Amino acid sequence: MSGGRELLLTNAVLDGERVALTAENGVITAIGPETDLDPSAAADVAAETLDAAGGILSPPLVNGHTHAAMTLFRGHGDDLPLMRWLQEAIWPVEAKLDAEDVYWGTRLACLEMIRSGTIGFWDMYWQPASTARAVEDAGLRAVIGPPLFDPPDRPLEERNRELEAQLDELAGFGEQVHAAVAPHAIYTVGTASLEYAVCLAAERDLPIHIHLSETEGELNDCLDAHSKRPAVYLDDLGMLGPNTTLAHGVWLNREELELIADRGATVTTNPVANQKLAVGGAFPYPEAARAGASIALGTDGAGSNNSLDLLADLKSFALIQRHAAADAEAIPIEEAFAIATGHRSDLIGRLGRPALPAGDPLTVGAPADFIVLDPATPELGVGDITSNLVYSANGNAVKDTVVDGRILMRDRVVEGHDEILARSAERASRLFS
Repeated sequence: MSGGRELLLTNAVLDGERVALTAENGVITAIGPETDLDPSAAADVAAETLDAAGGILSPPLVNGHTHAAMTLFRGHGDDLPLMRWLQEAIWPVEAKLDAEDVYWGTRLACLEMIRSGTIGFWDMYWQPASTARAVEDAGLRAVIGPPLFDPPDRPLEERNRELEAQLDELAGFGEQVHAAVAPHAIYTVGTASLEYAVCLAAERDLPIHIHLSETEGELNDCLDAHSKRPAVYLDDLGMLGPNTTLAHGVWLNREELELIADRGATVTTNPVANQKLAVGGAFPYPEAARAGASIALGTDGAGSNNSLDLLADLKSFALIQRHAAADAEAIPIEEAFAIATGHRSDLIGRLGRPALPAGDPLTVGAPADFIVLDPATPELGVGDITSNLVYSANGNAVKDTVVDGRILMRDRVVEGHDEILARSAERASRLFS
């Protein structure tokens, strides 16, 4: 190792074998038995070293859909259905948000994600530059979409200029921040604006991130207004493609899922938020899998979940699929874990980066993004590790988190923890005072 930002990981366990790992400039350069890697020699030149102390080396998680700064809304409007929750509890308070609110709310979200093994996320929220600044300061990765709504009180052209300026600003951040075009939903964005979003994404070579088919009411309204189901409506506008992710998808039917798969789009399911907001169903994973659709897992925002612990949500995802299908074989544990790590959607797993090496995420040439699990965690002590991660453990099992070859959490300690808690509490108090 020489000539760049370097990391040495020692005393880790992978597939039952003690291994070491080296990385340079955010890329894994070697991984294998410690005796083969000569970690003592590598330690002489490594800028950072991490002793895993027997911890289990694991791929990290990727949160495919959230609104990070909504950590400030945690516990607000808990017992409301989706539309009342938006109209009565969320939108009035969001009208008061300023840039510092979004910054510290996102820092709190990043802290929670680092502590629970998530190394990157897809976000849609106001004040996107503040989100990007928080992501950079935290050291995570993110694809950030300024939300596109049809404004009731100003011309679309003015809204478009503001959105494009926000995208320009996001383009000025570092390589761990990427932009997306993010029309909110078909019930808040009209046909003309959806067509504009398609053109804007194509012009700028950006992905599209939109909510779709979250409730039966949304489905029925689309049928009434357009005489077609939501995914068909978007496809007719040119919105479905390999660079599009559809959040929720609870009310998609077989034909829509086959269409989504044919176009190469991704559906990101958010099972805990869907259950909390009582949307009346579960994302039809078995049909999506049979269709060959790309699938990711998200938490949604902490206002509707109320947690960003994706490892905890993984259990809910696997269980609700078995329950809804009345089939204990509805989703294998290996498949559930692959979805949570972003490996069943090339779009989501890349987090805006160029195409990643195919196959094992813990291999030479792959990004130096990984987590180390605490072997002393009771839920990991006995049994198959993948089964334990899906059905037993939560984010507290994560001991160390590394992103881009940088140690963001070491032995459960994240730099700035106390200040982040204090400042985010101040911002939440301001909003609700």
